[in-house]
Amino acid sequence: MAKSIFSAVLEKLSSFLMIPGEIKRNFELALALEEEIGKVIAHFQDIQSVLQDAESKQVKDANVRNWLKKLKDVAYDVDDVLDEWNSEKLKSQIEKEQKEARNFPLLKKMRNSISSFTFQTILYYKIASKLNGVNEQLDSIATEKDRYKFGLEKVVEEPRRLITASFIDDEEVYGRCQETEILVNVLVGENSSGGGLKLPVISIMGMGGIGKTTLAQLVYNHSDVECHFDKRIWICVSDPFDEIRIAKEILEAFKGESLNLVGNDNILQEIRSHVSGKKVLLVLDDVWSEDATRWEQLRTSLKHCSPGSRILITTRNEKVAIIMGTTSSNLFLLNTLSLEECWSLLSRRAYYGRTREECENLDDIGWKIAEKCQGLPLAAKILGGLLRFKRTREQWQNVLDSEMWDIEEAEQDLFPPLFLSYYELPLAFKQCISYCAVFPKGMILRKDELIKLWMAQDYLKGVRCEEMEIVGEEYFDELHMRSFFQDFRGDELDSGIMKYKMHDIIHDFLLVLMKTECVMLVNHDSEELKVDLSCESARYGTLIRKEAAPTEPNIFRFRKLRSLLIDSSYHDTSSLRLYLPRLFDQLTCLRTLNLSNGLFRNSIEELPDEIGKLVHLRYLNLKNNKKLKELPESLCGLCNLQTLNLKWCDSLKELPCGIGKIINLRHLENDQTNLSLMAIPKGIGRLTNLQTLSLFVVMGNSDTSSLGDLQNLIHLRGLLKISGLGAVCDVTEAKKAELENKKGLRTLILDFTISKGLMSNRWQRDDGRLLEALRPPPCLEELEIWWYSSPTISANWMMGLTKLSHVSLGYCLHLKSLPPLGKLPSLESLYIGGMSRVEKVSVEFLGVEREEILAPSSSLESPSLSVIAFPSLKHLEFEFFDLEEWEDWMPLTSREEHISIMPRLCSLTINSCPKLKALPCYVLHNTSLKQLNISQSPTLSERCRKETGEDWLKISHIPSIMIDSVRIQVNCSSVEEFGVLQFQPLHSSSLSSKNFLEAFSQN
Repeated sequence: MAKSIFSAVLEKLSSFLMIPGEIKRNFELALALEEEIGKVIAHFQDIQSVLQDAESKQVKDANVRNWLKKLKDVAYDVDDVLDEWNSEKLKSQIEKEQKEARNFPLLKKMRNSISSFTFQTILYYKIASKLNGVNEQLDSIATEKDRYKFGLEKVVEEPRRLITASFIDDEEVYGRCQETEILVNVLVGENSSGGGLKLPVISIMGMGGIGKTTLAQLVYNHSDVECHFDKRIWICVSDPFDEIRIAKEILEAFKGESLNLVGNDNILQEIRSHVSGKKVLLVLDDVWSEDATRWEQLRTSLKHCSPGSRILITTRNEKVAIIMGTTSSNLFLLNTLSLEECWSLLSRRAYYGRTREECENLDDIGWKIAEKCQGLPLAAKILGGLLRFKRTREQWQNVLDSEMWDIEEAEQDLFPPLFLSYYELPLAFKQCISYCAVFPKGMILRKDELIKLWMAQDYLKGVRCEEMEIVGEEYFDELHMRSFFQDFRGDELDSGIMKYKMHDIIHDFLLVLMKTECVMLVNHDSEELKVDLSCESARYGTLIRKEAAPTEPNIFRFRKLRSLLIDSSYHDTSSLRLYLPRLFDQLTCLRTLNLSNGLFRNSIEELPDEIGKLVHLRYLNLKNNKKLKELPESLCGLCNLQTLNLKWCDSLKELPCGIGKIINLRHLENDQTNLSLMAIPKGIGRLTNLQTLSLFVVMGNSDTSSLGDLQNLIHLRGLLKISGLGAVCDVTEAKKAELENKKGLRTLILDFTISKGLMSNRWQRDDGRLLEALRPPPCLEELEIWWYSSPTISANWMMGLTKLSHVSLGYCLHLKSLPPLGKLPSLESLYIGGMSRVEKVSVEFLGVEREEILAPSSSLESPSLSVIAFPSLKHLEFEFFDLEEWEDWMPLTSREEHISIMPRLCSLTINSCPKLKALPCYVLHNTSLKQLNISQSPTLSERCRKETGEDWLKISHIPSIMIDSVRIQVNCSSVEEFGVLQFQPLHSSSLSSKNFLEAFSQN
């Protein structure tokens, strides 16, 4: 981590050697500034050459850790000085541009120019003075460096790597029976042909200490494997990947003697002749290299083995497995042990030589210690060995109460294998993974949020001119492939956003690395927070507020914090309001600030003006502060701000007028503020770096932003909701928005309501023309349209959205017929609700052309010519209300029976459709349907009654059927496989049936 921050600061320093022209006129000041920057660069370059050696020695040497701490403190201070300099220059430039735009008289312009020069001169004197103080600290650190005799970068001593062998004591292994059986079957089973590959590569992948080598040893020594292969060879590869050494060891395994052969080609020719006609198992343990060229020649010489030969590798890195030739079906991700297996492994060592009574006395504590291992076999072995020499309950309790990093044995034996994984990382990756020590243990991490936090710390800059978010995604994926992140899962209710966890032992290891930089504070039982004085220069902090008061003020000791995450999951943020002015006034180095609220209704109601003092701030999270009504104008002075999260701040009425000054803003997350937010201020169009703008509110007057202000926001991606479209009468404004050019948009929600306080201009509205003008990009995946007022939806672009997978149409109160959505080839989920004038759903809804209906059956015999409506649809929901007119869902006529309809439909929900008479046969007979839910639709409910209903025999094949909230049929295995679905519009734009009449009257 020291080398990472050091290199980043050194790169910035070089750019600051270019002294601005106005300062060069003051020769004395320019000389002083240039001299101080030059000294800092010289010091940094001198120290940088030994940093890698210092970082490798810090794991075992506390003095080296202390030296690195001092060094990092100075590097952070320099970075803050340079960032302050940059920020002031940027603010000055913005103010200058604004003043020039106002066309002031000449005399006022001269005054402004003199004032600006005076300010710049004072700023540069201040910067020079701070750098002078830094150089004095660096003098002392450079002198101290010589004591430790660090090696230069080229002769750095690498961390020791364990050399493994094939032997194993089965009695020392617990668990892994199922994994062993699976792998043995892959190697020797009837289906072990390797998928047509000449020499398949099977990979066991997982984090350090999880038992990859142990599993490979179990498989290697399995009796079935011994009998199946003519020759088994075990090689510990480690790092670096020495292909000549590996080739020699393979050859020695065949010959049974050491070799004097020289020349790679001679060795490979010998290997080729020895493996020819033999069924070989080659185990390559602990592979790290990502250089494919080192492996290709060796693998080519091995391809002359008999069919059925295999290569089995163990690695921590999925990328390595792929480079070695592993297919996805042959990649085995090794999971942690169960708690019972972990306890068996730990207790075997811990209870060695004890009586039964002693063991029973320690069982309860022992199980809790086993939980600390989180299923990691290496941790269980180490703690078990430690507990063997702890004789009393008190000593065992002390181990249980200790953090893993405070246990000496863990630091000596458990963390070094993890350090190998860390040591192999590029500098930028080290920064990113080290930052994760700031999160509470076991926290679920959202990939997109983590990338924004890395971005705020400047970890993602200077890479091939790519977007920082793209670079961050690459970094995250690489770290995930190297087993630093686990347990990812997709969350359908959260737009498919991926979530991850970090293993507790890896988190403990990172806390060791970041011990003096990262501080975790918990206020509990109204006790005063105890602060370790050595951590007062910490840069990353988390405050877990288990009590609302009075302990918050202790956070003010950490004046150099660059990141502060305040966990308010126990208490709402309202109690923070007394402390925020002082927090903003004193913690001025913050780049990341999380003030999000838990799931509480109460919260802070305003941000103090002092927020403007956080000049370095790049990430501000105010999510779920439901009583927050406004943001101060001083927020607009934060020119470095990249992310502003206002999700669920549903009392927020307006954004600050000067928001256009936050020119580095990339993510304005303001979804779920549509019920309170009145408008978007003018100036939003100047934020050309914006990638996220969740909600854009159209007010329809000259004092606020119009649709045309979206024109320059070409980088928008993800979700965009436009509300208040009912106030737009000028279609040309919609065309100016140029939504079609925003190629990153994936979800578009169009809300044709009218903002609060505005009268409806319905006689001037033409929602049909407006919808046509709001043409989205062709790559759109989700589309929702609400409160549309024209009688038809005839936008020409809609049927051209070939990637559209979700559509919602809600409260289109004047719509008389549904659009031909059956044409959409990728549509998977469809919600239709609140249509008061739709009387029937006919064949036009299927999107089938007249000539396709009339086509003779002979022309449709070929599968390629068959007509399919809704070819990908899986989930369909109709939600009408008591005043609705929908009576008929038209069945197919005999001329239309050749049309295939909804062949992949899984779930159908019919809610509040009292006049609907029956379901069409193509739904009733659909064999793919797994779930049917009918409610508040009496005619349909009666027809579908179990045993007695007219349509019961037609639907009895459906595994899960619910009628009026009563589940009348459940096939457990099918439901478990399919999941219990309660389909809803993706973005909660719909209203409950109770509020429908009220909403109808308002609109």
